[in-house]
Amino acid sequence: MSEFAKDIQGSDFEQVVIEGSKLIPVLVDFWAPWCGPCRALTPTLDKLANEYQGKFMLVKVNSDESPELSQRYNIRSIPNVKAFVDGELVDEFLGALPESAVREFIDRLLPTPGELLRRDAVARAHAGDIAEALEILDKAAALEPRNDAIQVDRIALLFESGQVQQARAAAEQLSPLASQDARARLVLARLRLADESEGAGDESVLEARVRSNPDDAEARLGLAKLYVKQQRYEPALDQLLEITRRDRRFGDDIGRKSVLAIFDLLGSDNEIVSRYRRQLSAALH
Repeated sequence: MSEFAKDIQGSDFEQVVIEGSKLIPVLVDFWAPWCGPCRALTPTLDKLANEYQGKFMLVKVNSDESPELSQRYNIRSIPNVKAFVDGELVDEFLGALPESAVREFIDRLLPTPGELLRRDAVARAHAGDIAEALEILDKAAALEPRNDAIQVDRIALLFESGQVQQARAAAEQLSPLASQDARARLVLARLRLADESEGAGDESVLEARVRSNPDDAEARLGLAKLYVKQQRYEPALDQLLEITRRDRRFGDDIGRKSVLAIFDLLGSDNEIVSRYRRQLSAALH
């Protein structure tokens, strides 16, 4: 067996497959010695593992010797090849497919040239070289202008380095589907809330205005902007919810939209979000 393929037991699965797939795609071949189609598929998998030279890892699991894995991954028929990427099961096929079909299956899993550049940029950014990371992301975006993952990383780095206008321009390049991705929502929420924190005004003056006129939505919004800038999200949410209750038309429904942006920023598992989501629902209905 080559360096690009290995036999494992159930105890090795987490480290070799789940963690390993965070670096390169991992193909797991569930097989058994008595299985004729398995013996037909094995030479094809071994050949391609050697040919691709580490672009993916081939892992073989004897389903008879690892019944717990077979049950965990619902193995009903073998050979069953399951593909893992970034720690997740992403695709699979059954039976002894011809080499061309297996090759096509593998190619769909491999990162594109733009994705390889993106990963390099992320590593550079983690090492503190933001300028170099942005240059690499620019190259990646030129190669794959519709790759939202590249644009999201560009927006995040531009924002973190204080290039807010450039980050806004990059955000305009995102596809409509990007809003379905949690990481994209987080980056866009940070950008929207940064916009809202500009030009907020003096806190004591704004508080006095709200006390004298509870319907002063502009003053409430100014306070919310200040609180967001101070990362005091609960009082910001209080002001934004009050705007939503009193005047949905103010600022093109900016109260509700800003509440949702804070939810995206904090994450759905945050206790504050759970509590204020109920309050938002009550305010709307």
